[in-house]
Amino acid sequence: MKTKRAFKYRFYPTPEQVALLAQTFGCVRFVYNSILKWRTDAFYEDGESINYNAASARLTALKKEFDWLSEASSVPLQQALRHQQTAFKNFFEGRAKYPVFKKKHRRQSATYASSAFKYRDGQLFIAKSKEPLDVRWSQALPGIPSTITISKDAADRYFVSCLYEVDTQALPVVAKTIGVDLGLKDLFITSDGFKSGNPKYTSKYAAKLAYLQRQLAKKAKGSRNRAKARLRVARLHVKIADCRKDATHKATRRLINENQVVCVESLAVKNMMKCPTLAKAIADANWGEFIRQLVYKGEWAGRSVVQIDRWFPSSKRCPTKGCGYINDTLPLNVRSWSCPSCGTTHDRDVAAAVNIKAVGLAVLASGATGAGVQVV
Repeated sequence: MKTKRAFKYRFYPTPEQVALLAQTFGCVRFVYNSILKWRTDAFYEDGESINYNAASARLTALKKEFDWLSEASSVPLQQALRHQQTAFKNFFEGRAKYPVFKKKHRRQSATYASSAFKYRDGQLFIAKSKEPLDVRWSQALPGIPSTITISKDAADRYFVSCLYEVDTQALPVVAKTIGVDLGLKDLFITSDGFKSGNPKYTSKYAAKLAYLQRQLAKKAKGSRNRAKARLRVARLHVKIADCRKDATHKATRRLINENQVVCVESLAVKNMMKCPTLAKAIADANWGEFIRQLVYKGEWAGRSVVQIDRWFPSSKRCPTKGCGYINDTLPLNVRSWSCPSCGTTHDRDVAAAVNIKAVGLAVLASGATGAGVQVV
């Protein structure tokens, strides 16, 4: 199966490349924000909807008005308009919110098409730079990428993402299926009784983060010391995010490699985040990203990922064969319960995973579709 995949690598630019990239990021941000404001004003003032061709013509006018835009490569500027057009398309089709302005102290990025970079003999060159990027190639590239995206995060780390269209190879078929229940005490619990635990990275670094944020608040705005303190806070934030991302990738890869069918609940994480007492713990658990990774990794590997209805009472239902008793209520502080019908004692989370597996396999066997059911 043909699919697009991106390979991301970290690189360390020279001082000249840092200046060039800073200039490119600034030009991309200026063009994106200027045209976004122009399109928004045109809609609210005149009711006019601006298409991509009109936006491209507007970019030409901006280059004539601001000569310094020509100092950066024209390709990332044009690609910024393509990304903006995609953002508007996603907004009008209900997949995303209205596009927002790019900020100077957030993640910066610039996309280069094939005409603006060269890859030869293991070296990557970008437009207007004579020296190759000092990339840490963690794995060999499968060929010449179609596009590359250079980004800098809030911690001043530079990355290059290389996009390819590759043939994904399905993994060998295994005779194993599993149900997965997501939680907070344990990030995920499987139907065979495995509990992953929860490293709680946000809580682990909470004291250090609070200290660094207090130090940042004491620094004068615009001073060099404030910039240094902001960088220390940003580096700790990305460390927490990297730890969480690494744990999620390892867990989802293991589940996909070892099981032919993975059954999970389709959770409304955005709505659950509205709970003030659990919002931080839910964000740290990374449920939405966990399910997203299961889905796309399942597609690549030829596995089936079944998402069952979020309203199915997986925790309240007795998983004993032939019973199926459903509790009226089951508070979160009750971690185990005995079935009044058959007398079996159940671990709340394991029972939920077993129920999710049973319903998921039934959905897969019947080919049922509808709200809350997704088979990939």
